[in-house]
Amino acid sequence: MAIFELDAKLLAGMFCAGVQELEANKDWINELNVFPVPDGDTGTNMTLTLVSAVNEVKNLKDVTLQSLGKAVSSGSLRGARGNSGVIMSQLCRGFTKVLKDAEVLNGEVLVKALAAATETAYKAVMKPKEGTILTVARGISEKAAELAEQAGAEDRQLDLAETVQQLIVCGDEVLEHTPELLPVLKEAGVVDSGGQGLMVFMKGMYAVMTGEKTFDLEAEKAAEKAKTAAHGPKAVSAERTAYSVEFTIKGAGLTEEDEVDLKTYLAGIGESVMVLSLNDTVKARVNTNDPGLALQRGIEYGTLSKIKIAALEEGLKKSAQKEEKTEPAPSPVPEQPAAAPVHREAPAPAAEKKAYGFVTVTTGSGLTEIFKALGADGVIEGGQTMNPSAEAFVSEIEKINAETVYILPNNKNIIMAAELAQYMVSDKKVIVLPTKTIPQGISALIYFDLTLPEAENTENMKAGIEGVRTGQITYAIRDTEIDGKTIEKNDIISIGDHSALLAVGKSTYDVARETVNALVSDEAGAISIYYGDAVSAEEAERLGRQVESDYPNCDVEVQNGGQPIYYYIISVE
Repeated sequence: MAIFELDAKLLAGMFCAGVQELEANKDWINELNVFPVPDGDTGTNMTLTLVSAVNEVKNLKDVTLQSLGKAVSSGSLRGARGNSGVIMSQLCRGFTKVLKDAEVLNGEVLVKALAAATETAYKAVMKPKEGTILTVARGISEKAAELAEQAGAEDRQLDLAETVQQLIVCGDEVLEHTPELLPVLKEAGVVDSGGQGLMVFMKGMYAVMTGEKTFDLEAEKAAEKAKTAAHGPKAVSAERTAYSVEFTIKGAGLTEEDEVDLKTYLAGIGESVMVLSLNDTVKARVNTNDPGLALQRGIEYGTLSKIKIAALEEGLKKSAQKEEKTEPAPSPVPEQPAAAPVHREAPAPAAEKKAYGFVTVTTGSGLTEIFKALGADGVIEGGQTMNPSAEAFVSEIEKINAETVYILPNNKNIIMAAELAQYMVSDKKVIVLPTKTIPQGISALIYFDLTLPEAENTENMKAGIEGVRTGQITYAIRDTEIDGKTIEKNDIISIGDHSALLAVGKSTYDVARETVNALVSDEAGAISIYYGDAVSAEEAERLGRQVESDYPNCDVEVQNGGQPIYYYIISVE
């Protein structure tokens, strides 16, 4: 059946279904990682970026092309995380610009919107690379223009069903060609993960457009309300997340649906949610006012261990302040006597405005403490597998009473989201330092001098970043070959700056030593070893003593980073 126009409600259902399809395939997309390490997050980033937009779409009372476009654009921009997520948000932004002047989406509007989407996304990337999601998007928009030209020559309207089907065929062909444009993809034997995510999203939309699948927006809203009523509130004010809760579920065989349900539930009772599956172990974290709810939910999936509950000082202060300002509601039953009197601090006076503030991204309690000790005002929990959104940066920046705020992303896949946040803040100057690793962020803070002017500080910190070489040690999740080295599943591998493979082996200790050897040069003066949560202090100290023996002219420091996934993060300066 030919389709010549789409109304706003159908388009909204198509968009939401496309995101559903992306979410269902996110793990597969994550695995299309050039490096076979357990930190692939392209599918996750694209999904979370668009889920933010879906949430705004579901809140629309009156769905028009204009309101839909605004919801998709603003939601995806605020939720954008990771390079793939930011690019996806820009594709959405460009596409929806065209919708504001349209009453229905027909062939002419579709062609213009796809062209605007590609143009906007390319402009958002400083140095666009071919063989990526950008290439796939451009191929689709160019094919749309070609089909429109053919239809014009034949004096006929574009059939949207037929057109989108041909665009999907074209997109798949361009995607299959991406390894020829990016040699690293060819060597790893994968196509571009971002481009694959885009095609999965488009196919989900197409299925609803043609009636192969249905998506009832109103029914989805009703189901979500019922689920919220059964499992807790949908959202919790960031001012009332007083505790950080971490726990490990042993012997857990969480299905993908279980994982999504656990994440959804934890997001409903708090914020800063992480659920990470590693073989038969699941690690979970949430900031919430009610640790008991998180633990009760976790125990449904297996045996809990490594339970950590820590008070978030700022959350407790804000919680106490808010409770002091609110008159208690009359209780319908006699109150039970309190176990102990509760002491509440007086509201803290407003901090005096300062010249500089710092927001940094890291994961692991040890690394968090290191950054705070070096002067970081705000620490966002994130990194590999959990890239923070642009909105998370904005929220943290707004808490800092400073004229200028520096952002240290500490991960190459987080820089674009940080830069997006930079333009979402208007009341203070925001500077993004392009730190790609944790050690680079630490070095940048060390080089900061409060007595120096901003421009000189920025240059000094950039110089500090450039003087750091980093190696990160983890394990392989599949067999592959990189840089002429054969890697087997579960091998220990070390990845250096610019995605260089530094070492491969069976022993974490041996690979760590090889990593140091690969990083040290004649000019090296300091070696820092940050060990993760899977490494004992004794094992790390043994490595440190060996490195001191190997390089007696270097200062060697061993610190507990507490980071997941990476056994060691090693830097040489």
